[in-house]
Amino acid sequence: MKYGVYSGIEANEDFSVFEFISTGPRGPIRKQVVFLPFGDPLFVNLAFGDIVAEGQPPDDKAVSANGDRNRVLATVAEIVRMYTTAFPERWVFFRGSTEARTRLYRIAIDLNYHDLGGHFEILGAFVDGGNRVEPFQRGRRYDAFLVKRKNQ
Repeated sequence: MKYGVYSGIEANEDFSVFEFISTGPRGPIRKQVVFLPFGDPLFVNLAFGDIVAEGQPPDDKAVSANGDRNRVLATVAEIVRMYTTAFPERWVFFRGSTEARTRLYRIAIDLNYHDLGGHFEILGAFVDGGNRVEPFQRGRRYDAFLVKRKNQ
C-alpha cells in the first residue's frame, strides 16, 4: 500500500492473533487482528479493532480518531500478507462492523488495487440478499471481501 506500516507487529505462535500499537494525538492505542475459523478450514474471518480488555475480542466499533487511519489500514494489510504467507491456501473474509467501515475498506482496496492485486486474489462478496462472489471490480459496492495469496 502507499502508506507506512507500523513496526513492532507481534504475532502469537500460530499466527491467529496479531497486535500493534497506533500512535497519534490520542496517545498509543493497542490494536488487534484476529483470524477466526469460518466453518471450512480454507476460510478464516478477520476480526480487527482496539484492545479494550485483555482476553477479550477486539472492539470493532471503537473510533480511535488517532489521525493515522491510512497507516492502520496499511498495517492490517501487511498483517494479512504475513498471515497468507504462512497459510497461502486460506481465504481471508472481512467486512466492516458498519456499512461506513465496509465502504472505507472498499475505498482502500480501490485506491491501492494496483499494489494489492499484485499479491492477492481479491473478491467482492454479496452476502446480504444472496451469497455470491465475483472478482473485485473498482467502484462497485460490496458487502464483504475475500482475499487469498496469489501463487508466486
